[in-house]
Amino acid sequence: MPTIFPTIYSTLDPGALARFIGQQYGIGGATVKLLLRGVGDTYLATTPKNKFIIRVYRPSHRTEEQVREEVNFLLALKENKVPAAYPIPDKNGNIIQSIVAAEGIKNVVLFTYAPGMVVPSLNEGQLLTLGRQIARMHNVSAAQPISTSRAPYTLETTLFQPLELLRNAFASNPDVYAWLQAAAREIATRLSEFDTSAFSTGICHFDLLPKNFHFDCDAPTFFDFDFMAQGWLILDLMTFRQQLCLDILFGRLTPEAATKAFNIVISGYREFRHISDDELAAIPLLSLCFWLFYSGFHTTHDQFYMFLDPAQLKSRFNFVRHIVERDLKIPMV
Repeated sequence: MPTIFPTIYSTLDPGALARFIGQQYGIGGATVKLLLRGVGDTYLATTPKNKFIIRVYRPSHRTEEQVREEVNFLLALKENKVPAAYPIPDKNGNIIQSIVAAEGIKNVVLFTYAPGMVVPSLNEGQLLTLGRQIARMHNVSAAQPISTSRAPYTLETTLFQPLELLRNAFASNPDVYAWLQAAAREIATRLSEFDTSAFSTGICHFDLLPKNFHFDCDAPTFFDFDFMAQGWLILDLMTFRQQLCLDILFGRLTPEAATKAFNIVISGYREFRHISDDELAAIPLLSLCFWLFYSGFHTTHDQFYMFLDPAQLKSRFNFVRHIVERDLKIPMV
């Protein structure tokens, strides 16, 4: 038999995965299709009665320890009845499966399907419920231990390290890069005026955009906790707020309507968890952390290199600049 040529990334066959979950989980007759290829490939498994999500983790992105941290956190959310897509054990009680792929061992997890759909523009009832459920999630995450296998979200990891990773990508756009450096320093200076040691910390989702929760009527279900890590819990409220900032920028919402929407989320949040005035005031200052972190992450895996094209970077950070410069002056709280 010929030796397999060294491989850095492979895509598992959907039909083989259908047979695999039939054997491991007793889920027969499933149709499996690839939904998203990335650092974690996402598949939809459909049977006549149910839907499931299969997540296949790229070994260069997540170790087994990191995958286990994710599923443990999701099981803690399940125990506390926080709505999320939960991991499902196989017939032997195992949650993480190990599959030998061309590049080595890949970890695989089967999840419940989040009912409903992505709702880009939330009504007042949905906004209120979203705030409540984020707070309930934070009540769990503030008490959930996590190891050091995932780098915490700090100003160093979300601002300054990504800037270094992106230095070469901005070689042809030095003016944009100079602005990013200045903005990062200004944000750090502004935040130093707060007693950030008093900010609530815990496991952050760090990607709470509408694409990562479904609504079934007014009931949300969270999913895609791949980037969970320790940090200030207000980072989750900041990430949701980015959608409102984009809605303002592209004319889908007025600034007044976006402010009202965010305040409804905060109102719901405060029904279940305290958030200080200083934490609220700090949220607008953190917008750049979201955009720089994920742009820096794009430098680490080959399938994202297209996003590092100088023209794309310049275009993206031109609209990010609009968001950040407005936030440094006019908090949306």
